[in-house]
Amino acid sequence: MPASGRLKASEMHAWIESYNLAGVDRKELPPTGALEHAARCNALVCSDLKRSIESGEMLKAGHVCISDAIFREFSLPWVKWNSFRLSPIIWTALFRLPWFTGFSCQGESYRASRLRVKAGADKLREIAAEHGSVLFVGHGLYNYFLAKELLLTGWQGPTHPGRRYWEFGVYTTRTVCP
Repeated sequence: MPASGRLKASEMHAWIESYNLAGVDRKELPPTGALEHAARCNALVCSDLKRSIESGEMLKAGHVCISDAIFREFSLPWVKWNSFRLSPIIWTALFRLPWFTGFSCQGESYRASRLRVKAGADKLREIAAEHGSVLFVGHGLYNYFLAKELLLTGWQGPTHPGRRYWEFGVYTTRTVCP
């Protein structure tokens, strides 16, 4: 995990890259409920980021493992300002808010992100249909938009799948899950 001290806006890109290369803290074990749900799934789907893959490994879910960049968290815009220093959390909020209105400097646009999550939902539905059940290990904002997309297509589950590490939502559809 990259250092979380104060950074200039111009240093955020390197921080994001470092964060994307980081794995999970193996001392923070998944809760029993997550392990129990994972054990009932036939397939595991995650992004291609190390922390997502390692989280899936820790859950020991599914016989089929699929890792794909389509399931990555939405990229964060960043700028080359040699500005004052703020924490990465503050910079993330400052860059994410205008992202919703179209600001995508150096990153994926909101529109492109929404199209990617729709394609990811299609892929997840196909995998669930093929294998009967699937465990998806994803990332914060992507999870929220994926949940919305699944609910729009007839799946049932919470509108917010969880915001903290190891929180989860369970989604079902009559045509796929038992």
